[in-house]
This record gives sequence, C-alpha cells and structure tokens, in this order.
Amino acid sequence: MGKFAPVEEYVAGLATGPFRDIVEKLIPLIDAALPDANSAVYHQAPTWSAGEAPGKGPVCYVRAYSKYVTFGFWRGQELDDPSGRLQPGARIMGQAKLASVDEIDEKLFADWLKQAGELEAAELAKA
Repeated sequence: MGKFAPVEEYVAGLATGPFRDIVEKLIPLIDAALPDANSAVYHQAPTWSAGEAPGKGPVCYVRAYSKYVTFGFWRGQELDDPSGRLQPGARIMGQAKLASVDEIDEKLFADWLKQAGELEAAELAKA
C-alpha cells in the first residue's frame, strides 16, 4: 500500500482511554459492513474506501480528537438519517461526534455504512 499506514498503526498511537475504546469498537463494525473496502490511514484518519486504493472512492473515516471521536462519511449529507445524529460537514460530508462507547448504535451505524457503501460504489461505477 506504499505511503499509507495501516489502520492498526493509527490505533496503536492512540492513548488508552474512552476515545481509543470508541475507535476499537467502530473498526470491526465498519469492517463487517464494508467487507470489500480498502482501509488505511488517509488524511491522518483511518479511512475505508470502495476503490482499489486509499482515497479512491472514500466511504467513511474515524478520527480521535481531544474531546470526541468523529465517525464521518464522505457522502454523509446524502444518507437517510431519521435519527438526526449526522451533522453536516464540508461539501457533502457528514459526521457523528462520539464521546462514549455507549453512543455507538450498531444497528444505526450499520445502516449508515450500507447506504454510504452503496452510494460510493454507484459513483465509482459511473467513472
């Protein structure tokens, strides 16, 4: 994969605590929902992409900050989110900010991941 670090390297660099716990709980959830995605650290965050290389058809990412973990989607504003938990980001991105493992809703997040994966796969098919 060349210049892109594996996701495990990012996790290993996180301090032990609640934000590392959040990231460690999200990773298997993402891997299960996007089994064909490529994962790597892209733009300083673990990112899952539908294309053959990191950043080619990016679907989602996780990134730990000092007060929360962002669980974001490149096409997040296009996702159906009846919960209202996704916040709009730059361009068409969207994210949820998580401060506790208890805020992870596996069913909801799996639905977001399914939608996001399908959107990105459709976009790549057009190219």
